[in-house]
Amino acid sequence: MNRLIILAASLLLAGAGAAEAAIPVYGFLVKNTYPHDPDAFTQGLFYTDGVLYESTGLNGKSSVRKTDLKTGKVLMKTDIAPDYFGEGITDVGNTIVGLTWTSHVGFVFDKATLKMKQTFSYPGEGWGLANNGTDVFMSDGTAVIRVLSPKTLAEVRRIQVTADGKPIDRLNEMEWVDGELYANVWGSDVIARIDPASGKVVGWIDLAGLLDDKSRAGGAVDVLNGIAYDSKKKRLFVTGKLWPKLFEIELVRRQPR
Repeated sequence: MNRLIILAASLLLAGAGAAEAAIPVYGFLVKNTYPHDPDAFTQGLFYTDGVLYESTGLNGKSSVRKTDLKTGKVLMKTDIAPDYFGEGITDVGNTIVGLTWTSHVGFVFDKATLKMKQTFSYPGEGWGLANNGTDVFMSDGTAVIRVLSPKTLAEVRRIQVTADGKPIDRLNEMEWVDGELYANVWGSDVIARIDPASGKVVGWIDLAGLLDDKSRAGGAVDVLNGIAYDSKKKRLFVTGKLWPKLFEIELVRRQPR
């Protein structure tokens, strides 16, 4: 993890400092807690039409699934061939587009049946996906977000993500939230709120302590990863890899010290 990420996370926990003073910091209130499959290595997450869609990773355990939000029950699932390490997903029209980590191969699934329709290719690594109805946004673990055509899935431009003029890398799972891109910063409890026009981080969300120590103790829980947004009811959901819980949260802006 680059030094800026470590610095930013430290500043968040300290209530922000001089280097990040201009960027608002948000804490959270938990509105609701839902069960989540503790065996799901969450890579992608989105919510639409009353259904939670999720992709999972790890070779031999990767899948795309529909899940009932309230119960955590898997309603439908398509497993991905064990040669592939599944990554982020997003919906494009009547399809779901999914990435793989290092195979340079993406998949297109039918949204209703989760049956695979086709594949596509891209250079570099695949991490996260999101969309705003016009563009598809793809992260690759760097400080760059690729913008893809929803029709061809070809790259059309790139967004350089910065905070105070410095690049922010390890951008992972993403979600489009009311005109901003929210992105997990891999390896931290931080979500970056990104202005897609400028690439600037316009807010930090500190989710340290979201998952209680009891749920972590003796378990296989991994990092925070997974953001979904119910645009109709303005509900924000977050979870993590192998987390036993999924949370609906409300953001609360912290006052500078």
